[in-house]
Amino acid sequence: MKARTTRDHIVEAADHLFYQRGFDHTSFTDIADVVQISRGNFYYHFKTKDEILDAVIGKRLADRREMLVQWELEGESPADRIRSFINILIVNKEKIKRYGCPIGTLSAELAKLNHSAQNEANRLFTLFRTWLRRQFSLLGRKADADALAMHVLAHSQGVATLANAFNDEKFIKKEVKQIGSWLAEIECQNTEPQSQSAALKN
Repeated sequence: MKARTTRDHIVEAADHLFYQRGFDHTSFTDIADVVQISRGNFYYHFKTKDEILDAVIGKRLADRREMLVQWELEGESPADRIRSFINILIVNKEKIKRYGCPIGTLSAELAKLNHSAQNEANRLFTLFRTWLRRQFSLLGRKADADALAMHVLAHSQGVATLANAFNDEKFIKKEVKQIGSWLAEIECQNTEPQSQSAALKN
């Protein structure tokens, strides 16, 4: 594994601070203090905060792509992989209660700022949308795969927003359980006809 550089440490620190404090409320000094480097060393790697933002978005895209690849390897079926996406609300419940969804909060903030990086940040949602659409297609729901993908995305964002607003862990667990049941119904709808067809052939 490649050793992390000073630049990597800066981007990682900025990633955490943008999530916890917001992009607009995070300064160069805040990031430099976390990384413990001089101003001169800092400016050697990044001249503007927008450059850091671009790097953070790039890091988040790379991290999420790696996560999706891992889910592909671990999930035995498309439904298993979709469950991995749904269950991320449980895995990250403490952070979500405190700060919300890192992708949703950044996109919302950049939209308010009318920032030029808004479309780039939205690529994170597009990444998930495309991946979920593919999983629903593999599950036998090609005709409405995109609508189902958007439903899961919308649900996860709504849960993250309300869990953050009310600091409610039970709400997260209840909603994850409900959409898990919804997914199980879809899975059954698309496996039962196949099983019946196989039985008829035999």
